[in-house]
Amino acid sequence: MKKIFFTSLILISSLFAQKTVTVSIPPQKYFIEKIAKDKIFVNIMVQPGFSPATYEPKTSQMKDLINSDIYFSIGVPFEESWLSKFRDINKNMLIIDTSIGIKKIMIAKHNHGEEKHEHHEENLDPHIWLDPILVKVQAKNIFDALVKLDIENREFYYNNYKKFLVELDDLHSLLSKNLKSLKGKKFMVFHPSWGYFAKRYELEQEAVEKQGKEPKPKEIINLIDEAKEEGIKVVFVAPQFSKKSAEIIANGIGGKTIFIDPLSQNWQENLINVSNDLVKSYN
Repeated sequence: MKKIFFTSLILISSLFAQKTVTVSIPPQKYFIEKIAKDKIFVNIMVQPGFSPATYEPKTSQMKDLINSDIYFSIGVPFEESWLSKFRDINKNMLIIDTSIGIKKIMIAKHNHGEEKHEHHEENLDPHIWLDPILVKVQAKNIFDALVKLDIENREFYYNNYKKFLVELDDLHSLLSKNLKSLKGKKFMVFHPSWGYFAKRYELEQEAVEKQGKEPKPKEIINLIDEAKEEGIKVVFVAPQFSKKSAEIIANGIGGKTIFIDPLSQNWQENLINVSNDLVKSYN
């Protein structure tokens, strides 16, 4: 009985001793766990099915922040209004921007008659986690922060970090091979999440949504005409958004809609599946 008691006590103590971090979106949890394994407990702020553009944290999530040692931001829109509130709740919590060192691109807009926009911060594309090469930069930022938090496990984190970099290079090679035949091709998405992915693999995304708004009837007609001209048979939609306009366009081109999730926590498998879906959409 004593042995069981002391074993339980050790397990409970280790649980309370475990470091805790919070991230904005599920893919970040994947990246942190690749480096930290089970040594770090990871909270996710934006819950499945919700958009990081409009998310409002729940009261219970705000309470969980009190136990967080680090908040890993990534530049998604909801952070702009909430990070200062997170600081107020936990003044000892480090806030680490995992996008440091990455040059962001402008978020995609329609090409047909839209007004021009200045190069403001709000027009920059936050979806940097969908390019495996850019994830290498994010991984370095995560590794550096974890070492500051838990220097005793530096070697453990470093070894996992180096393995993760190899996995990212291997994934990039696989995606490059899968998408080689599509270089220069356009694909149509409802929300313009895939700009970095498209740029890396020499593709071009055409967004249905315009500045967070559903397209007007005239814009839908233009998108249908463009899709027919480009030989597009599929409109890709994310589960966080309405697919009403996407289905109208898909019907107009005699095609279909396919769900692809930019926020999937099963990050590597998701990117491979997306590449396969893109290839199939042109076959």
